[in-house]
Amino acid sequence: MKSRQTLTTSLAGLMLLAASGYAQSESVIRIGLGADPDMLDPHTARTYYGRFVFSAMCDRLVDIDQNLQIVPGLATDWAYGDEGKTLTLNLRQGVLFHDGETFDANAVKFNIDRALTLPGSLRKSEISSIESVEVTAPYTVVFHLKSPDAALLSQLTDRAGTMLAPQATAKGNVTAHPVCSGPYEFVSRVQQDRIILKRFDKYWNKDAYHFDKVVFLPIPDASVRLANLRAGDLDITEGIAASDIKTVQADSKLALAKVTGLGYMGLTYNIANGSVSPDNPFAKDARVREAFSLALDRDAINQVVFEGQYTPSNQAFSPVSPYHVNLPVAGRDVEKAKALLAAAGIKTPLNVDILVPNNPTSLQVGQVIQAMASEAGFNVNLQMTEFATLLDRQQQGNYQISMSGWSGRADPDGSIYSFASTKGNLNDGRYSNAQIDQWLLDARQNSNSDQRKALYTKVVTQLQTDMPIAYLYFEPRIFGMNKMVTGFQAYPDGLIRLSGVSLTQ
Repeated sequence: MKSRQTLTTSLAGLMLLAASGYAQSESVIRIGLGADPDMLDPHTARTYYGRFVFSAMCDRLVDIDQNLQIVPGLATDWAYGDEGKTLTLNLRQGVLFHDGETFDANAVKFNIDRALTLPGSLRKSEISSIESVEVTAPYTVVFHLKSPDAALLSQLTDRAGTMLAPQATAKGNVTAHPVCSGPYEFVSRVQQDRIILKRFDKYWNKDAYHFDKVVFLPIPDASVRLANLRAGDLDITEGIAASDIKTVQADSKLALAKVTGLGYMGLTYNIANGSVSPDNPFAKDARVREAFSLALDRDAINQVVFEGQYTPSNQAFSPVSPYHVNLPVAGRDVEKAKALLAAAGIKTPLNVDILVPNNPTSLQVGQVIQAMASEAGFNVNLQMTEFATLLDRQQQGNYQISMSGWSGRADPDGSIYSFASTKGNLNDGRYSNAQIDQWLLDARQNSNSDQRKALYTKVVTQLQTDMPIAYLYFEPRIFGMNKMVTGFQAYPDGLIRLSGVSLTQ
């Protein structure tokens, strides 16, 4: 079956290149993704895979380097004032959007206002400290803040700081045809098949980019992605499976790049979202959520599924983050899990539905969870779901437990606030704790790293009891590529940055 899938995918890749009219002289890079991105509107999108496309297509106000330090993007420099309640950005001049519009301070105001007011925007809680945006000069903009926000610049390195063309966005369909100012512009998309971008010849830094076209190919099965890479139908792919690392290293035509990532995988419990059944035990009693977590052996998951390459987790902050809390991951304790269920008045076996992304690796993790949880009295049903659909169901509250992760952010606020704050836009379980809200707000408003870490330590410790998310593991970012790909550098945020990347012949 695997060889048939590989052949089908390979032929499809060749056919799509021919159908798109690629000339032999054109330079094309083909990038494999683990799933199809959701909508291509940076203000409503939420998938990790969409961030790859945005990275190639859209400039951001600021970016990060390999050491997670903030560096200039469309903003060349910045300064806080008024005791941290204003942030002034000086903007890059000579930048055009893909439709020919000029990038300026008015464009920044349009985008930030849209992110704050658009119905369904998932960026609202990320930049909720912004009270108003003032254009003080053609290329100077001032953010007036409700209170100091130590995390704001970091949020602007991602989708909250992504700049769309105002005129095209106001009159067009961003999801179907986004218009940005990045090195590559949108050409076409076929859902579950491909996204094609082409070089933007008027890009302000075009000499750093060397491809005429970029093709993103969603292929959920990691083994099929690797087979296409080995066959020459992909040039680079994210998400090399841990079990395939040795295969890549042994192939003289391939190269491997690996970096400790910022992201995690977890189980999100539906506590109060949507039409939650009033007798849902996970909503009624945190002891049931803790019991399910205690039924799992995270070390065993790492060894069985990931050959020891991943890191067991109990929090949102990766070991690569200076805000990682040194709190031991609880070991598996089936007897304690049973005792917690009994104390909560639960009769076993308890039927549990878990949404799981429809790829082989996630299925394997789900099956290990299923087997482990059964020993503690949980009868687990795995609901395999396409990833974008899974996120939609999660957001709508149409689930009991959902297995989904987060790719992580350089500033800790970006990995916790939107998920654990009562008003967080990514708090899909609708967890609420006023004390957590206050600690998160205090940490966001505090620029002292030691004081922030103390606050986040309180948050992580309290979440061990409340358990809105059962964190499973931290994910390394593992890339495979043809050795003809040169100039690629892996970043902890896991994105593929095409600046300086080329294909040798």
